[in-house]
Amino acid sequence: MDFTDSSADLPIMAENEIRAHTACGTSLRCFRRSAIILAAICALAAVLRSQNSEPPPYRNAGLPAEARVRDLLSRMTLDEKFWQLFMIPGNLDNPADDYSHGIFGLQIATARRQQGDGTDAASLARAHAERINAIQRYFVEKTRLGIPIIPFEEAVHGIQRDGATVFPQAVALAATWDASLMERVAGAIADEAKTRGIRDVLSPVVNIADDVRWGRVEETYGEDPYLASAMARAFVSTFEKKGVVTTPKHFVANVGEGGRDSYPIGVSERTLEERYFPPFIAAIKDAGARSIMTAYNSVDGSPATQNRRLLNGILKGDWGFRGFVISDASATSGATVLHMTEASTASAAKDAFEAGLDVVFQSQYGQQRPYLDAFQRGLIAQEVIDAAVARVLRVKFELGLFEQPYVDPEAAAAANGSAAHRALAREAARESIVLLKNERHVLPLAKTMKSIAVIGADAEEARLGGYSGPGSKKESILNGIRQALGPSVDIRYAPGPGRVLPDFVVVPAGALASQLNGQEAHGLTGEYFDNPRLEGRPPITRTDPRMDFRWTLNSPGRGIPFDWYSVRWTGSIIAPADGLSRIGVEANDGYRLYLDGKLLIDDWIKRSYGMRTVDVSLPPGSRHDIKLEYFESAGNARLRLLWDAGVKDDSSAKIASAVAIAKESDAAVVVAGLEEGEFRDRAQLSLPGRQEELIQAIAKIGKPTVVVLIGGSAVTMSSWLEHVDAVLDAWYPGEAGGPAVADVLFGDANPAGRLPITFPVFEGQLPLYYDHKPTGRGDDYVDLTGMPLFPFGFGLSYTKFEYSDLRIDPAEMGVADTVRVRCAVRNTGTLAGDEVVQLYIRDVLASVARPVIELKGFRRIHLAPGERAAVEFTLGPEELRMLDRDMKWVVEPGAFRVLIGSSSKDIRLRGEFTIK
Repeated sequence: MDFTDSSADLPIMAENEIRAHTACGTSLRCFRRSAIILAAICALAAVLRSQNSEPPPYRNAGLPAEARVRDLLSRMTLDEKFWQLFMIPGNLDNPADDYSHGIFGLQIATARRQQGDGTDAASLARAHAERINAIQRYFVEKTRLGIPIIPFEEAVHGIQRDGATVFPQAVALAATWDASLMERVAGAIADEAKTRGIRDVLSPVVNIADDVRWGRVEETYGEDPYLASAMARAFVSTFEKKGVVTTPKHFVANVGEGGRDSYPIGVSERTLEERYFPPFIAAIKDAGARSIMTAYNSVDGSPATQNRRLLNGILKGDWGFRGFVISDASATSGATVLHMTEASTASAAKDAFEAGLDVVFQSQYGQQRPYLDAFQRGLIAQEVIDAAVARVLRVKFELGLFEQPYVDPEAAAAANGSAAHRALAREAARESIVLLKNERHVLPLAKTMKSIAVIGADAEEARLGGYSGPGSKKESILNGIRQALGPSVDIRYAPGPGRVLPDFVVVPAGALASQLNGQEAHGLTGEYFDNPRLEGRPPITRTDPRMDFRWTLNSPGRGIPFDWYSVRWTGSIIAPADGLSRIGVEANDGYRLYLDGKLLIDDWIKRSYGMRTVDVSLPPGSRHDIKLEYFESAGNARLRLLWDAGVKDDSSAKIASAVAIAKESDAAVVVAGLEEGEFRDRAQLSLPGRQEELIQAIAKIGKPTVVVLIGGSAVTMSSWLEHVDAVLDAWYPGEAGGPAVADVLFGDANPAGRLPITFPVFEGQLPLYYDHKPTGRGDDYVDLTGMPLFPFGFGLSYTKFEYSDLRIDPAEMGVADTVRVRCAVRNTGTLAGDEVVQLYIRDVLASVARPVIELKGFRRIHLAPGERAAVEFTLGPEELRMLDRDMKWVVEPGAFRVLIGSSSKDIRLRGEFTIK
């Protein structure tokens, strides 16, 4: 028993002793002795009570964080330690979930509002703060040690919750080339987060987007390490100074060959150091990030979540990172089902923690079991556990959560979705818009026109991009144009054919029927065989309501190998009310489809993935026998049974309708968008659906035609670029994006965004990024140039700028010195505008191959017509260093070329300096 636990019983023990003595007629001496004993015992009890009433050292805010960590750690049970290393989205609503041991933190949601229910941002934010307070109160007041949680959330370009302001997507913020604006945006997001009680954001994404086929380019700061580092530094430092932990991700890369999400990374140590590490170093060493998220992919054969070289070696060792490392959601177990490097989740957890992982991120309560099992079985050394827990507790003490665990809901109501934040969102959107083409100075459009055609679903949808909340009062481009022009201009809208063509749909459960154990049920009876030949007795027989399967990471059922099985589904299909004219299968082949005993589709050879359909003539409501057979001998299965019931392709009519209104208008604005996102990589970079055909049809009319692009990555434009007058890339411009686009269209703002990524002419050029190293032969193809469609840093303006007076001082310097580079920029046009002055360098002669050109400075400046400004850059060892042949960072003597211009291709000034 703990000695302090028995102190309350001491006075009772003393009283019993006195009674015993007096009952047997003790002498006065005995009585006095008893009294002395009583006094001593009472004094001791008083001391113990006093000690027991004092808070333990870990609750003493006056002690250093390390002392508090040591004290709290010494009091924790193994289970309590485990739960400080486990995080999930969740709440306390399910009484079956036991949180009595505490938890690292929760991603806490509120009930989503209904469209048009009138709930304002302030009320939603207030309710969220109150909910977080209530959950925090449980952990502080009801658990044994009262360890507060770290509520966490996504915040790539705004808190991903109702009532929060949605700013332009991350790639758009990078397109502003304005780090000070990024600081202001980050400050607004941090305020909205902290006032709600959110103290850790799983942002920013600082991966280098050097292949624009990747679906998550939109979440990044582009392809260049210098620009990405600057934006990461601005975002992270602002959050951390405000007391909100940031989690730069995904360490160390999250896109592999082919632009595919989470593909294995097998690049050299030099490439890691030069290209992929810099934004993480900026976030950690310069900006003070206190958390890092690992990637899903493997790096040099080892899953990033348990990569010893990356985590313990580089991150915690070489860089001295003192924060905590968390896994991407469910990534720790990915070693068992994806990378195939672990036999079990428990062993994967052991190797991950020993490699340097600190916190397991899972998607729901209950998924902790194999991880907790690894702890309780002693698979993970106690010192490894304690080191991880210490990192988490240190941050909780640094955040002041033990002293101030709760927030004022009224502060959340005031900050979230405020007028100031909305105005900032509009400003950021304006600054991010890139003018890619402007023939005959069609833009800005005159507000005095009589009519304008606004065409495209994206003009009305106001899409916000990935990892977005719903927005407070999001405004579409169509509404922005209406506000800008007012009632005097006839604004005609047509949605056009949209981004996705009407297609076959999965046959619904209600249209399938089968008998199993004498009972008819919706769906087909599936017999699952543990071989690819449909042989023997099936280990599993069940009814599957829909033929829509994706067995990528697992098998169809227990006892069935994930890469060695076959299935036969049988039953009936009921034709829809309008009858059925076409049916088919979409799958990675190895399938046969029978209807009324007749073989309709035979694709029993494993080869590829695709869709095959056949014509049928099934009367309305008629019932027919159906059989579908499938086999898999390699894993990664995908299969869907499709029909065309209810599918109507009216895209031609929609194009015709759009052309009709454009013919009757003074100008046409076509708003076209991409389909992309997490795990939605693109093989083709052209506009999806029939949007390109739409643009071509509108352009043929001969009216001024402006295309506004909505999306987070590059677009190929060969089929239509030469036919339109102007192109604006608005990215995903945020909830105030509609008015911002209108500001640019009609000249209330002069566009000055610059591309943070390279736009290729054709997908075959990829990966294509500006700062590649010199080729050993040439860049071109036999049938295409090696040059981009639009280069990194490109962007036009409604005015013109002249560069002059390059000065480099000194012309010669030592390896530890700095050089000042100055030039003058003058607005020679008739409109005020911003220019982004970009400084690149070229190491003229180096001991190893260096990039052909590297960004090392940029300034965004505002100039009135005729105004001239001096622009200055400083280059020092940090900008000039390189990895030599021995993988040592050095500044090599020799000549450096200075290149200043308006993009990586548009160089206006050039000079050199020499390092002695």
